[in-house]
Amino acid sequence: MVGLKPIAEIMFSDFLAVCWDIVANEIAKTRYMSNGQITLPLVIRTANGAGSKFGAQHSQSLENWSMAVPGLKVVAPSNPSDVIGLMTAAVADPDPVIFYEHKSLYPMKEEIENTDLFINLGEANIMLQGNDACIISLGLMAQRSKEASLILKEKYNIAVSVVDLRTLVPLDLQTIIREVKKSGLVFTVEENPRLCGWGAEVSSIIVEKLFHNLKGPIIRITTPHIPLPSADILEDNTIPTVQRIVDTILDTIKKG
Repeated sequence: MVGLKPIAEIMFSDFLAVCWDIVANEIAKTRYMSNGQITLPLVIRTANGAGSKFGAQHSQSLENWSMAVPGLKVVAPSNPSDVIGLMTAAVADPDPVIFYEHKSLYPMKEEIENTDLFINLGEANIMLQGNDACIISLGLMAQRSKEASLILKEKYNIAVSVVDLRTLVPLDLQTIIREVKKSGLVFTVEENPRLCGWGAEVSSIIVEKLFHNLKGPIIRITTPHIPLPSADILEDNTIPTVQRIVDTILDTIKKG
């Protein structure tokens, strides 16, 4: 409001629930309620997702919360270079951005020669190319989808494209449409609980626009609609794994 571009940090995305009225009811609406006279170029960084066994109140993946609020932009990078490029774009954006950083990706390392990166919000990344099926994913699940796709290619000669959305709002519909048309067999992989996860919205859009291009129903690989357990083995069995992605795609292709 006073010309600054603040970057706030919330330790865990779960804590958005504590300040959700401010984020969803004030920050997201200010530009619209002021007829564009007041902008809020605010970035809220927050550690998101499971993998640390912190339990039901510190391990949620909450991108779908933000996606449902008009006025917020939603970013979730899957690798270090994307963190730089997307953060640069988020800071430059005139609207509030929720920047979800997956806790399990913090140890990830990457050689980056040039840190002067800028990735447009709403620009997905094709991590792998393939014509047999298409995976649409985000954050940690994009990395697991890539690993699953490499296994499918090496062991079963199944070529799967992997779309890393990078941002949910804005959503890169052009890339989604192009990749879906190539194979007609679509899987979404998300860490959100199954009910009302972002994959449901993406699936709905695909059906509306590309129904006749589909070779079968869109398969959603998700977390069950339960609070996340803190016990190691229970959390590991809840979040989509590389093997679950591989097995689901294999089973679907065999049935087809």
